[in-house]
Amino acid sequence: MEVRVFQHADKLLWDQFVKQSKNGTFLFERDYMDYHADRFTDCSLMIYQRNQLIALLPAHRKDNILYSHYGLTYGGFITDSGMTTPKMLDIFAAVFYFLTTHQIKKLIYKTIPSIYHQIPAEEDRYALFVHKAKLFRRDVLSIVQRENRLPFQERRQRSITKATKNKVQIQQTNDFESFWNILVENLQTKYNTQPVHTLEEIELLHGRFPVCIKLFAAYHTDKMVAGVVIYESELVAHVQYISSSEEGRKIGALDLLFSYLLELFLDKKHFDFGISNENNGFYLNKGLIEQKEGFGARAMVHDFYELDV
Repeated sequence: MEVRVFQHADKLLWDQFVKQSKNGTFLFERDYMDYHADRFTDCSLMIYQRNQLIALLPAHRKDNILYSHYGLTYGGFITDSGMTTPKMLDIFAAVFYFLTTHQIKKLIYKTIPSIYHQIPAEEDRYALFVHKAKLFRRDVLSIVQRENRLPFQERRQRSITKATKNKVQIQQTNDFESFWNILVENLQTKYNTQPVHTLEEIELLHGRFPVCIKLFAAYHTDKMVAGVVIYESELVAHVQYISSSEEGRKIGALDLLFSYLLELFLDKKHFDFGISNENNGFYLNKGLIEQKEGFGARAMVHDFYELDV
């Protein structure tokens, strides 16, 4: 096997492999990954067997550590239906040899949650176990499955009724600026932090992936009072950002919006509310996850590993 570092000339080949893979999404296409190229030293890997591309690893390097990729929500090896467990073990051996020869001492590995797998794709989990990888972070995703949906909690139903009585209207919009104003104010006030993306970045990404990145908003008297940014892939509608104004909270706008979205994306196998964790998964925001579970969402974990080379 041969391990090569991604070069710009590989963009077309990289993107084609992602699109026909069994566990890749648009987040791994270079037009998404490279929007923040100035923040990371890209060291994405392409693995070949007999001159045929068989796997990708979106990654960046900092000092003597390789990260799978901290600029993305999830990561890990992207493979196709030809991937087998013995082949993945060979890939790990080849990548470890590559890392050793490039003075990289540690690999931080972020998995791809199984909800994104077209067919089973956990060969890497077994290879991580064989190489005695250490689980250092576990986040909880809140997932609603298309089949066997649970009923909404009574509290959520009451909030939806309140929003309906207040004539809250739901629509898809490209007005990211109004939503970002709500989002930034909430994050700054509650957590003294900023969104991962700036307004300019999310508008850029929406322009590149208009079918995959969508904003849905709740309006009261023609004013935006809540919004949700959805990242849509073939199997999953993933909630990337949620926020509501004080007015929106008082009239249950976000609950009505989620009720609408859960019906809108019934064609997706999974609706992912995202995580409710901080501090590498050790802190659970109970209020946040209770709201998500009130819509019938239940837990799926997202694991992060570290391996000494």
